[in-house]
Amino acid sequence: MTNVTDAVDLTNCDREPIHALGHIQPFGALVTVTSDALVAQHSTNAAQMLGLEEDPRRGQPLEDTFSKTAARKILSAASRINDPDETERLFAFELTSGGPLFDLALHRSGNMLVIEAEPHDDKAFRNHVASLRPMAKRLDSLTDPEALCNQAARQLRMLLGFDRVMVYRFRPDESGEVIAEARSDRVESFLGLRYPRTDIPQQARALYVRNRFRIISDVDCTPVPIEPPVSLGGEPLDLSMSTLRAVSPIHLEYLRNMGVMASLSISIVVRGKLWGLFACHHYSPKVLPFSQRTAAEVFSETFSFLLERTLVDEAEQRHKAGRKLHDDLMRKLAAGGQLSDQVDDIAAVVGDSIAHDGLSIYIDGRYECRGKCPTEEEFLGIVPALNAGAMGAVFATDSLAGEISAAEAFLDRSAGALVIPVSRRPRDYFVLWRRALQQQVMWAGNPEKPVEVGPNGTRLTPRKSFEAWKQTVDGHSEEWTEQEISIAESLRVTLLEVILRITDGAMQERKRAQDQQELLIAELNHRVRNILNLIRGLVNQSQHDAGNPGDFARIVGGRIGALAAAHDNITRENWSPASLEELVTQEAHAYLGEKQSRLSIDGDDVLLAPEAYTVLALVIHEMMTNSAKYGSLSDRHGQLVISLTRDEREDLVIGWKESGGPAVKPPQRRGFGSTIIERSIPFELKGEASIDYDLTGVTARFVVPASYVKGAPEGADAAQVARTKTDEAATPGVLPERVLIVEDSMIIALDTEDILLGMGVKHVEIAGSVAQAMNAIASEKPDFALLDYNLGSESSDPVARRLAECNVPFVLATGYGDMADKFDRLGAAAVLKKPYDKSDIQRALAAGMRAD
Repeated sequence: MTNVTDAVDLTNCDREPIHALGHIQPFGALVTVTSDALVAQHSTNAAQMLGLEEDPRRGQPLEDTFSKTAARKILSAASRINDPDETERLFAFELTSGGPLFDLALHRSGNMLVIEAEPHDDKAFRNHVASLRPMAKRLDSLTDPEALCNQAARQLRMLLGFDRVMVYRFRPDESGEVIAEARSDRVESFLGLRYPRTDIPQQARALYVRNRFRIISDVDCTPVPIEPPVSLGGEPLDLSMSTLRAVSPIHLEYLRNMGVMASLSISIVVRGKLWGLFACHHYSPKVLPFSQRTAAEVFSETFSFLLERTLVDEAEQRHKAGRKLHDDLMRKLAAGGQLSDQVDDIAAVVGDSIAHDGLSIYIDGRYECRGKCPTEEEFLGIVPALNAGAMGAVFATDSLAGEISAAEAFLDRSAGALVIPVSRRPRDYFVLWRRALQQQVMWAGNPEKPVEVGPNGTRLTPRKSFEAWKQTVDGHSEEWTEQEISIAESLRVTLLEVILRITDGAMQERKRAQDQQELLIAELNHRVRNILNLIRGLVNQSQHDAGNPGDFARIVGGRIGALAAAHDNITRENWSPASLEELVTQEAHAYLGEKQSRLSIDGDDVLLAPEAYTVLALVIHEMMTNSAKYGSLSDRHGQLVISLTRDEREDLVIGWKESGGPAVKPPQRRGFGSTIIERSIPFELKGEASIDYDLTGVTARFVVPASYVKGAPEGADAAQVARTKTDEAATPGVLPERVLIVEDSMIIALDTEDILLGMGVKHVEIAGSVAQAMNAIASEKPDFALLDYNLGSESSDPVARRLAECNVPFVLATGYGDMADKFDRLGAAAVLKKPYDKSDIQRALAAGMRAD
């Protein structure tokens, strides 16, 4: 057996780099043109093939060499080349008047334009172009990477007619493996063979990304030299992007030894990285027409796109599997208790997603394990090495002893490890183990074959034996798949959340804040990205609904405020279901104030899952805003009735009926708000939404699937009571003359300052730290203060105590869900939930000045 690539010709690339061999293959001709459109270099067969003078003069104008029409078209095509790695193609091209037709490939090499010409085959051109569409259609229906690779190998062999076509994939350790093959019955199979990473050096891999095509038509042909061999500056012509360039005699000898007379390599590039190769072998000389090679290159690019799509689909399936594992574990561990006491439950759930032979949990110095795993003493022996690894990253290996020598002590039980860190410091771990399996790997020759001294000096001499080399591997387990590692990342997040829930009640306040930060880093990272994308979408879409900057700010602020209020409700109990009735009354309060009697809610309140709650928040906000601007809530007499019922499938049906307001006119244009109302619930929740602009009042019907309805709320909501306490008055009776803002975010502080000055406050002082705030109070006592409680690494406790001593009223601002304890302990007049706006500050001032 043998290497399927042609990279061996780079073994001594420092002496004989592939891009400067100075020869091309004889089935084509090469001419280089300077920026002044002068013939500079050519291959020795160019004159005969292209019908030029036997020895074209250096410096001869291009239009004197070719026809004026051809010269103009060539220069026009060259002007379209914007990147050094781009190639422009011209098919059935007439270089001289009445002369034969050629296929041209043009690319730039430094300040030169390189023109490669090959005889045009008109019949082959039509056949090859016509074959691309049905080939791509066959691939498009496949969604499994293995099936896609197998079909691609068959399709490419049918297109090119090679004796063997292989799909060669690079493994994570940079070795390669033949994962698909289509071949003639008269040649042996290379399917499943492995190749060491040294077979394709990094220089060759980089070149495969730039130039994705590599052809050898006849290993016994005599290459054609380029004349002159070097430029005026003494530099050889860079042939990196050439398809005609000759190859090293080392590699040609290599191919002859194995009986291959022609070969072809086509790069498979996914997301800009070399994923693998199409590697083709033929056992007699084979010249592929330029059009056929171009069709093969287009086919390869189509395959790369479809492969990337299937890999993305696989990643999405891994994400769903991780989400299912999270949900299953959360149900199992909902009762609480120490995680180390629930090893059996965890093992049962994880075993359905990740096959393993043993499991260990090491948390707070306590060690528990099940199955084939190390003892506590053996595990403690590897902990220092684990602690030295990357913090917060899953570590997977099929041979832990190869990474950590102390793991040799339990190699008889556990070889492979999937290590999941579940805290920062001191480091805690959840580890899945796999036992050692004796494996046999089929290599294409000995992967550790030494370099031999041969006739070419101290470089790799092409081997003459291509027997498959079988390697028996001990001390390794079955490898962890990409899907299993991805699920392990989700498992890490889940275990972090479980640990935080279990330990939250027993830990001190500072430790609890640190754990919350860990949870945000690990569990909410993807949620934050989604929220940022959502807000960016709201900002982009809301500009279509606004007539001026003031309207735009009000619309965006209202929509973000609705999301913030909804987020407060669902995170009050750590991402839990929340009351729909509370959502409605919160939104209505902004428009009705104390006249809540104009809104009635018929039916029993329900709790909605977080993923549905945020969707309903935007829908209710848009409906309430429209009613306040145009509908029943826009005058003094209109009424709004919202009904909550369940249909035969237990889906939640939300009815919306307005009456007593002005006559309804259907909207003249459809903005983003209408899109939110009509499409959010069907698109996000697979429910229903309909709205009717009846003359007497708007009516609407929304259906939320039962899977998002989580029962009814129990008892009064303490946070709602606290919120109501701060909302008793919306407008301050007397404005303070001097206000102190303590806030470590400059943007938030400046925005709050603008609001206060706009309300009529005369003097506003901003402090970004406790020290600055204390100095401001000592310099001149304020009449009122707004304190951000969390100031980076410190809190506003000292400032609050000092203000209380001076009898200065103040309110607390926070982004955390529950501040009731700070409200009572520090004596704040109210609590502001971030993000807050002008109306929130008005209520805070009213509460503070009333308390004063």
